[in-house]
Amino acid sequence: MTKTLGIIGSGMIGGAVARLAVAAGLDVVLSNSRGPETLADLVGDLGPHARAATPAEAAQAGDLVVAAVPLKAYGELPAAALAGRTVVDAMVFHPQRDGDIAELGSGELTSSALVQRHLADSRVVKTFATIDFHHLVTLARPAGAADRSALPVAGDDAEAKAQVVALLDAFGYDAVDIGGLADSWRLAPGTPAYVQPYMGERPEGLSQEEAQRWFFQSQGVPVPAARVKELTDAATRES
Repeated sequence: MTKTLGIIGSGMIGGAVARLAVAAGLDVVLSNSRGPETLADLVGDLGPHARAATPAEAAQAGDLVVAAVPLKAYGELPAAALAGRTVVDAMVFHPQRDGDIAELGSGELTSSALVQRHLADSRVVKTFATIDFHHLVTLARPAGAADRSALPVAGDDAEAKAQVVALLDAFGYDAVDIGGLADSWRLAPGTPAYVQPYMGERPEGLSQEEAQRWFFQSQGVPVPAARVKELTDAATRES
């Protein structure tokens, strides 16, 4: 059972995951590339169950570790410190930000398979990649709630996936197993399950400022497990 969650990358998704973890009663060890001192405000906001550390320290402290850095920085994940651990890949490939990565452009590998290749002694499981940071928090619901959402999960190791499914349950989400890391392309930007279903339709004609206000005021749209399965099954490589 996960008691301490390590988080490498404490931006929007990493911060949202930390909030859910603390709410679920877990201890959280946060890290980023800029140093523990830059996380003082976030740690102070999260309270006594959170502390800041280096990425290697967060990796070693966590029973489970979430990687939420920009994908272009995946090679900086501390492979030695993460050896033997289950690593939750919350990273998303955005070519305009991450640049050209040959194996992804050719379709030779999924982004999660690329991460698994770097973390050869870890067990990588993909999730959190299809929901934005705001609605990840607002859509969390207790087990059994009629409006509980689900998140898709992909991974090659059954035991590791079970760990992550249990984490999602503690956070307030059901899980939909979509297969191995080779299947995780079904969660990429532009596919049917990516972000939009949880966000809902934004009203037309909004200015940039109005659209931002709408986003933060929106509580999101519940997406149950059956719907997540439909959406991931409907994905195509050309999505």
